[in-house]
Amino acid sequence: MDVQTSPTRTTYELTVEGVGRVPLTVDEQGEGRPFLVLHGGAGPQSVAAFSHLLAERLGVRVLTPVHPGFAGTPRPDALHDARGLAAAYAALVEHLDLHDLSVVGNSVGGWVAAELAALVGGSAGAHRWRDLTLVGAVGLEIADHRPADFFALTLDEVAELSYHDPDRFRLDLATLPPAVREAMPGNRAALAVYGGASMTDPTLVGRLGRITVPTLVVAGEADRIVDAEVARAYAALIPGARFVLLPETGHLPQIESPEALLSLLEA
Repeated sequence: MDVQTSPTRTTYELTVEGVGRVPLTVDEQGEGRPFLVLHGGAGPQSVAAFSHLLAERLGVRVLTPVHPGFAGTPRPDALHDARGLAAAYAALVEHLDLHDLSVVGNSVGGWVAAELAALVGGSAGAHRWRDLTLVGAVGLEIADHRPADFFALTLDEVAELSYHDPDRFRLDLATLPPAVREAMPGNRAALAVYGGASMTDPTLVGRLGRITVPTLVVAGEADRIVDAEVARAYAALIPGARFVLLPETGHLPQIESPEALLSLLEA
């Protein structure tokens, strides 16, 4: 019988250029070459099971940070946008001296991953990277393809827009662990800080050309939080990037189609 062990949780005190001191909580599991998995607005629990699957099946070391402000963690006032968060993760990569690194980001985590790759592109830090995978990434402002207004949606409406088969994944607040329920308002507030009201940054388009690492851009065919045209635009703007559309999948492939996403990362 497979016994699922809990990841090790560590909080690092990092000095981030332009931000200052940032306490960064990271869950870690597995051994081997490193993967950095960045969660979206659904919080760290939205990538927890997939991180375990990744470590177990690919035999890799998986680091899953908690964006400061999520899950009850502190967020310094100076850390207030996706670019600042990317700088924090660049500091983490340096602090841990990671090499042959794969970075995977979902939703707002995909936006942060793209900012991180653009930040290190062409710099001395680029030698640490192996590849980048953006999954349902928001952040890019494309006319007539703006992300759904998450802050105006109920939980049921979020499920409708997030999944190919939403009835399998609807949340019942009454059944959630108390710690998860208590963290939800803070998660929502932190998401609003990092992503703003629109979950886009019109200046991002000018930075994507700096990305030098091999990049895969993944979209779910049924994603109605951010549609596939945004992913296609990411792939067109990042030099050499490849685009993949997953069928019968929405905004969270790591939950709805984990085997399909795992196969892409394995390949």
